[in-house]
Amino acid sequence: MTALTTLDLPISGMSCASCAGRVERALGQVPGVRSASVNLASEQVRIEAADTPLSSLIGAVQQAGYQVPEHTRELSISGMTCASCAGRVERALAQVPGVRSASVNLASERAHLQLLANTDHDALIRAVEAAGYQAHWLDDAGPADLGEQHLQRERWAVWLALALALPLMAPMVVDWFGGHWMLPAWLQFALATPVQFILGARFYRSAYQAVRARTGNMDLLVALGTSAAYGMSLYLWWQAPADAMPHLYFEAAAVVIALVLLGKYLESRAKRQTTSAIRALEALRPERALRVREDVEEDVPIAELRLADLIAVKPGERFPVDGEVLEGQSHADEALISGESLPVLKEPGSRVTAGAINGEGRLLVRTTALGGETVLARIIRLVEDAQAAKAPIQKLVDKVSAVFVPVVIAIALLTLAVWLALGAGLETALLNAVAVLVIACPCALGLATPTAIMAGTGVAAKHGILIKDAEALEIAHAVTSVAFDKTGTLTSGTPRIAHLRALLGGEDELLQQAGALQRGSEHPLAKAVLDACDERNLPVPAIAASQALAGRGIAGTLDERRLALGNRRLLSESGLQAGDLADLATAWEAEGRTLSWLIEQSPQPRVLGLFAFGDTLKPGAAEAVAQLQARGIRTHLISGDNRGSAQAVASTLGISDVHAEVLPADKAANVAALKAAGGVVAMVGDGINDAPALAAADVGIAMGGGTDVAMHAAGITLMRGDPRLVPAALEISRRTYAKIRQNLFWAFVYNLIGIPLAASGLLDPMLAGAAMAFSSVSVVSNALLLKRWKP
Repeated sequence: MTALTTLDLPISGMSCASCAGRVERALGQVPGVRSASVNLASEQVRIEAADTPLSSLIGAVQQAGYQVPEHTRELSISGMTCASCAGRVERALAQVPGVRSASVNLASERAHLQLLANTDHDALIRAVEAAGYQAHWLDDAGPADLGEQHLQRERWAVWLALALALPLMAPMVVDWFGGHWMLPAWLQFALATPVQFILGARFYRSAYQAVRARTGNMDLLVALGTSAAYGMSLYLWWQAPADAMPHLYFEAAAVVIALVLLGKYLESRAKRQTTSAIRALEALRPERALRVREDVEEDVPIAELRLADLIAVKPGERFPVDGEVLEGQSHADEALISGESLPVLKEPGSRVTAGAINGEGRLLVRTTALGGETVLARIIRLVEDAQAAKAPIQKLVDKVSAVFVPVVIAIALLTLAVWLALGAGLETALLNAVAVLVIACPCALGLATPTAIMAGTGVAAKHGILIKDAEALEIAHAVTSVAFDKTGTLTSGTPRIAHLRALLGGEDELLQQAGALQRGSEHPLAKAVLDACDERNLPVPAIAASQALAGRGIAGTLDERRLALGNRRLLSESGLQAGDLADLATAWEAEGRTLSWLIEQSPQPRVLGLFAFGDTLKPGAAEAVAQLQARGIRTHLISGDNRGSAQAVASTLGISDVHAEVLPADKAANVAALKAAGGVVAMVGDGINDAPALAAADVGIAMGGGTDVAMHAAGITLMRGDPRLVPAALEISRRTYAKIRQNLFWAFVYNLIGIPLAASGLLDPMLAGAAMAFSSVSVVSNALLLKRWKP
C-alpha cells in the first residue's frame, strides 16, 4: 500500500467559502490526492496525497483561478568536492516539503532554490547538514569574504602537507640518480601520519558522510586509496625483522594527499576567478550617500534613502542610486554596467545608474530606484541566476556522476582480484588498485559545465550582454536565423529629416522658417526640425500668432507673412498643388517617409518647400547585419511599419527577407513560421509588442533601454542599444559552448585513459594522484580562458 504524505500548500486570492470549495474540488481531481482541506484564515490547504508531483497540485490551484505564492533563495554550501556531492545535496533539498526545485552549482558552491511561501527554511539547512555538508543563507549577515578566508586555510594546509611529504620523496629522487638511501621507518611514519589523519581528515569526514548516505564521492576514493597505502606500510613495517629496512609506501599516501590538497587549492583559486564578474559588480555599490535636505548636505547610509530623495554626487564618486539629474553637467563612466567604453554626457533630465562613476562635475540627482530595484541590482540578479542554472547538457554529466564512484570502486576491486589471480603479490595488486582509486576524478566532470558557464556569463556581463539562463547560452550558439524588429532595434526610434527640398530660397532659409513654426512644440517632428537647425547653427526667429491646426499641422506669422507647415490635407485645404514636388513626394512616400509641406498662405499662397522625415539607422546596424551574414546566419526584418519604410531599412542593411505591416499579435506567428521552416531562430526587439515574439523564439534578445516586459521575456538582454552586441552575444555563446564540450571531452577521455593505465600497473599511485589533481585544475583553467574574450 502506498504511503500518504501530508503537505500544507499556501494559496493567495481566496476571499470566501466558495473559493475554498472551488480549490478543494480542483485538487480532488488530481490523481493521487486523497483529501484536500482549505483553511481560509491561514490561506493554506492541507493535502494528503500519494506520489503526486507538487507541480500537479500547483497547476490545479492555478487552473481554479488562484495563486500559490513562491519565492527564490540561495544557499551557500561548503564541503562539496565533486559532482556526486552536488547531486546528493540536490536530492536532500528536493525532499524537503515546499521545495519546487533545487539546483546546486559545484563551481559557485551555491544552491538555487524555488520555494513555496510557507517552506521551513531551517529544515533546508538541516537537510544539507544531514547530507554531510554545511550551509547558510547568502543574505544572512556573516564575514565579509568567506571565500577568501577558506582559500587562506587551504593555502596553509597545502604548504604544511608539502613540507611533510617532500622529505618522504627525497629517497625516490636520490634513487633516480643512482643513489640508495631511505629514511628510517619511524621517521616516515612520523611524517606521513599528520598528513594522513590531520590534514587528510577532511577526506575521511566527507567519505563517512557519503557512505552514511549510501553514495560515493571523490573523497571516498582518496580516503580508500591512501588508507590502503598507509595500512600496507604499517603491515610491512610490522612484519619486517628488527634489523631489516623494508620498502614502505608511506610516501605514496602522504604525497597523494598533498597533491590532492594542492589541486583543490588551485581549483578553488581558479573557481574564485570565475565569480569575479559578480564580485566586481557587487563592489560598485556605494555604502553611503550625500543626501540634500533644505540645501544642507548630510552623509547617510544607503539604507536610509527613500524615493525622490535628492542626492549630491561629487566628481569621481559612484552614483549610489538610480535617478534623474536635476542640476549640473558632467560625464559618467558606465563601462562596468553597460560595457560602454566612452563616458556618457549627463545633464538635467538625464538618467543615471547606481554604480556608474561621476566625471568632472557635481550633480544633483533625484532618486528613482533603490536597493534591489536599481539597474545594477537587477544585473547582478540576472548574472547570478544564469550562473546558478544548469545547462541541458549537464543532465548527461549528472547521470554519469551518479554512478561514477561505485563503478570506480568496482574497477579497483577487480584490479586487485585480477592481479592476485595472475600471481602478482599482494603488494603489487594493492598498489595498482590504489592507483585506480586516486586517478579517477569525478571533479573534472562536475566542474566542466558550470565553470565554463560562469566564466562565459561573467565576461559577457562585463561587455554589456546579460545572459539570463544557461539554456539560452547553450541554444544561442546554434542560431541559424535572426529576426529583427525595426523601430528602436535597428533604428533609433526618433524621427530625423531624411530629405528636404526648397522651391524658393535655400535649404537654410527653409529650415529657419520651419523651425520658427515648430519653436516650443514637443511633437517628435518638431524636435527633428529644431535639431537640424542646431546642427547647422541656424538662429530660429520668433513667430507671432502661432496656431495649432488639428490633424493638419501648425501655422503662424513671420515678417508679416502667414506660413504653415503640415501634411497633404493642409496643402489641399490651402488650395495648393504639389506641382514640381509631386514626383519627389511620391518617391519619398514610397520609401516610407512622413512628408510635411511648408507653404505661404498669405499674402501670396504658394508652396515653399517639402520635408521628408524618417527614422535613422543606429550606428553599427549595418555592421551587425554584415557580421551575422558573414557567419552564414540568415537575417529577417519583422516590423509593424508600412512596407515602404521597412523595405527602405532592409535594402540599406542588405536584409532580403522583410515582413512589414505585421500586427503585434502576429509577430510571434511570424517567428513560429521561421522556426517551422527549420533551424534555430533568435528574435531581437525592444518594445512591449515584441515580448510575445521574444518568448516564441528559440532565443529572445532584448535591446538595452527597452521595456521591462521585453527584458523579462528575453533570454539575453543587451545593456546598450547597439545592434553589434547581437552577433557578439551569439559569439560568446559559441565560445562558451565550445569550452563546455572541450572540458567534457577531456574529463571523459582523462578517466577513460587514466583508469585503464592505472589498472594495468603503468601508473605509480603518486603519479596518479598528481594526474587527478591536474585534471580538475586544467578544466577550470580552460574555462578561465573565456575571460580574455572581447566583442
